[in-house]
Amino acid sequence: MNAPHDFSPLDETDRRIIQATQAGLPLTARPYHAVAEQIGVPADEVMRRMRRMLDTGIIRRIGAVPNHYALGYRANGMTVWDVADERIDELGERIGQLEFVTHCYQRPRHLPDWPYNLFAMVHGKTRDEVEAKAAQIAEVLGQASRGHDILYSSRILKKTGLRIGA
Repeated sequence: MNAPHDFSPLDETDRRIIQATQAGLPLTARPYHAVAEQIGVPADEVMRRMRRMLDTGIIRRIGAVPNHYALGYRANGMTVWDVADERIDELGERIGQLEFVTHCYQRPRHLPDWPYNLFAMVHGKTRDEVEAKAAQIAEVLGQASRGHDILYSSRILKKTGLRIGA
């Protein structure tokens, strides 16, 4: 977990690193070296600075963001579950550990229309595959699940965070 927002001011080199990486790391065997070459600093400095920004919360995470559609996963379903609020942490942790769940989180209910409070995203090549994965989640939840649904993606939304301009 990142340190509690111990933000240190960004200097010009930090800003150049962020600008060079905010759309993604270069797809090379040594991405930090490519960034270092692009901005004119040693690779070990790029890595040290990115680690510091990650540790202090300036950068939230460094990770792969696959394009599921390009990989053949056309049935992408947000499974939504109604579980007891007092068990949400325990159950969310268990569901989030399933290898096919890409993210899992709690959201507020909006009764009487929306009873769901646990969300788990799964991807499949077909809706049958997504439904089979939802059945596995239901098995893990057992009696704790009071109901669920699957919301399928109908289009790809742009996935980007805050961008720092030049």
